[in-house]
Amino acid sequence: MAWSYEKLWIMLVKKKLKRIDLIRIAGINAGALAHMGKDEPVTMNALGKICEAFHCRLEDIVEYIPESVSEEVQE
Repeated sequence: MAWSYEKLWIMLVKKKLKRIDLIRIAGINAGALAHMGKDEPVTMNALGKICEAFHCRLEDIVEYIPESVSEEVQE
């Protein structure tokens, strides 16, 4: 199972924000930010805080990538 937060990083660039700004603006912790930086899963609570802070939907910030597609990309 793989996750991608590329949509979130693109949104931050468009808003001229840095990843670290998520801690202050959305109130997430540094651990969640570190996991997202490695495309690892985080809690729904953390994702909800980001969506609330940026007035967006879950699908605007995270994408699930099926294992078969993830393996093809790595090859």
